[in-house]
Amino acid sequence: MSPLLRRKEKKRPGDRMVTLIGKPGCHLCDEAQVVIEEVCAQTGAQWEKKDISQDAELYRLHWEQIPVVLVDGEQHTFWKVNPDRLRRALEG
Repeated sequence: MSPLLRRKEKKRPGDRMVTLIGKPGCHLCDEAQVVIEEVCAQTGAQWEKKDISQDAELYRLHWEQIPVVLVDGEQHTFWKVNPDRLRRALEG
């Protein structure tokens, strides 16, 4: 079967990983973390935090967008995190 015709298998929220990329002292990063913690607690998704000041490649890729939120390694949003949109991404 052609890869274009295959359906992607739907992941359960508990199998999803949310990554917050930010840096210390960033108030938007702190606000994003609160939203991520709440949504992940509600959905059962896992989350992790990465510091761009400790990773040159993350800094190069994201320094002007932090906080950046990834879902399963793909960029979901940056700057502000909408809890409803994040929840839909994790459940969909």
